[in-house]
Amino acid sequence: MLGKYRLTAMPGWRLIIPVIQSMTKVDIRVKAVDVPDQDAITKDNVSVNVNAVLYYKVISAEKAILEVENFYYAVSQLAQTTMRDVVGEVDLDELLTKRDQISDRIQQIVDEATDPWGIQVVSVDLKHIELPKDMQRTIAKQAEAERERRAVIIKAEGEVAAADNMSKAAKVLAESDGALHLRTLQSINDLSSDQSNTVIFALPLEVLRAFESMSKDKNK
Repeated sequence: MLGKYRLTAMPGWRLIIPVIQSMTKVDIRVKAVDVPDQDAITKDNVSVNVNAVLYYKVISAEKAILEVENFYYAVSQLAQTTMRDVVGEVDLDELLTKRDQISDRIQQIVDEATDPWGIQVVSVDLKHIELPKDMQRTIAKQAEAERERRAVIIKAEGEVAAADNMSKAAKVLAESDGALHLRTLQSINDLSSDQSNTVIFALPLEVLRAFESMSKDKNK
């Protein structure tokens, strides 16, 4: 009773006494927090600019209101500082190649810190990593040198395979009587199909030796 009046409320409704009480609505849907660009220095002393997006939801409205003054602002600030700290613990190569692991690390730290606030961090995703211009040129040169190295290795492996096959072919031709002559005639036939080619025919040593032996017999 309040004086002569009775305060009643409909089922499912909550009665708020003005001045004494207040009501705050809390959205329990998943929210996205845009973590703004942060200047950070990696473990190998490279200056980078990183931003991310964080997804969270309120699982306890009572804690979210009573334990922290402005949970949205608090989560944003915590995500910014945590992202700078985690980036400072890894090298540049790890930051570029292991983004998922770094995102999971940031999520774990922020989720543990916001648990007393009744907030659950669903995921954290690094959106963009901006490097200095000179570092971009250095990475581009490194990538080009790596491609050239792979090209040289592939070319060398091809030459080794070709040399091995030619060695096997030469061995087969040497072991077969008349095979070398047939191969020579086949090559001449292939060249003769184009009238613009000038063919210089080299006689096998066996033929020259035969002529030499015939000349010696005549002289005798």
